[in-house]
Amino acid sequence: METDTTRQTGKIEKAPALASHFNPLNLLPLLRYVRSTRLEDEARANENKHVRAALEEEKRIGMRIAVWARTIGLIVVAIFLPFVNPRLEVIYYELLLLAFVLLGFAQLRMARVGQSRAELGLIFADFILLTFVLLAPSPFVAEDWPGALQTRFDGFSYFYIMLATGTLAYSWRTIASFGMWVAMAWLSGIAILAFFGRTMPELGGQIRTILADSPRMFELLDPNSVGLPLRFQEVIVFVIASAILALKGWRSNQLLMHQASLASERANLSRYFPPSMVDELAQKTKPVGDVRSQEIAVLFADIVGFTHFAETHEPQEVVTVLRRFHVLLENAVFSNRGTLDKFLGDGVMATFGTPAPHADDAANALQCGRDMLAAMDKWNAERREMELPEIRLSIGIHFGPAILGDIGSERRLEFATLGDTVNVAARLENTTRSLSCRLVASNNLLERIGTDRDRLCNGLESHRALPVRGRETALDVWLLR
Repeated sequence: METDTTRQTGKIEKAPALASHFNPLNLLPLLRYVRSTRLEDEARANENKHVRAALEEEKRIGMRIAVWARTIGLIVVAIFLPFVNPRLEVIYYELLLLAFVLLGFAQLRMARVGQSRAELGLIFADFILLTFVLLAPSPFVAEDWPGALQTRFDGFSYFYIMLATGTLAYSWRTIASFGMWVAMAWLSGIAILAFFGRTMPELGGQIRTILADSPRMFELLDPNSVGLPLRFQEVIVFVIASAILALKGWRSNQLLMHQASLASERANLSRYFPPSMVDELAQKTKPVGDVRSQEIAVLFADIVGFTHFAETHEPQEVVTVLRRFHVLLENAVFSNRGTLDKFLGDGVMATFGTPAPHADDAANALQCGRDMLAAMDKWNAERREMELPEIRLSIGIHFGPAILGDIGSERRLEFATLGDTVNVAARLENTTRSLSCRLVASNNLLERIGTDRDRLCNGLESHRALPVRGRETALDVWLLR
């Protein structure tokens, strides 16, 4: 039950007790958490180009949508404003709406990922200008009235337009700050209006006389009162709304970070697998790194005489040649559904049938070898025109069982291909020197080729019982000179 004192003063006796329980230091853990998450997100963005790119793209698209949504909203306000206030003074407010449109496009121009003082300054200028528009009477109004009456037009609701459009573009931390900034701007404007605004004591006295028996009603209708409790209520509700939207923005930001991490993982896969296989791997639920044994084709390719080339040429030229060489071989591997296992300095190791086997793995491996040689022939033709020495390529290909899976420590895992098939393919590549050929493919590989066998085997020469270092039995192979 309210006492007479409560009704007259409008104060609640328990307020001091409640206020005594509030300790600003309780906010420090929250502020530390906000700062730590900001630093963590910035570190992730700096370390991961995909996270950075995702944030920049999100900010760019969000700002564009927000500015146009804001502009359309202001146009709607500009259209209905003359119907609400059909007086000449409405031109003043129409010009101010144009200023808000220009501020919006200025924010679009200054938009940056991370902290931008210019952008934050423009946002705060928005709030200051809106506070001025809502609380300062139009200079074109001829009729005098108390300044406090400016608060009776429910103009505070326009801040929600800025909050709504802000959620489309700004970080959750900025949205959380909206509440504090609006509270500062609005309550400062209310304080200025209360202390320095125009008052009409005579009018207030007349209304007080009429409502002498209803003091609570006079508090609501007093033309000289800014209605401070209602103004605090507006600010508190706005702060709560901005906090809730900031929480939603935080969740969306975490989802964006997760999606960017997935994009980074896909980019890492694309370094080793062709794009079509990356999409296939992304849809699998079984881990790629599970240890298993399966039949695959293994290809080794190497530059013949690279040691001498490196000794007799400048380091920059050596690196330039290697980069072009790696690009040519990488394209051949990926265009034939191969996996680029690793670069071996002046060579590469590629597998076909990893991480998932296909019926045409053997055919793809042999076609890849032919494509590599064709690419090298074209490159050497260019080098001859520039009077540069040719780059000779040797290739060895074998088909058989291999062990696949992650190896290494917890700090650094690597998807590896191991076993006798890998060793034999490397030995076959090495025998190209003694056999004076460019490509050696095992008979095991050719036996696995189904369709298009005649075309793929065209020009190959049979070589029986080739001794392979490290193996007790000889191997039947095919040569391409």
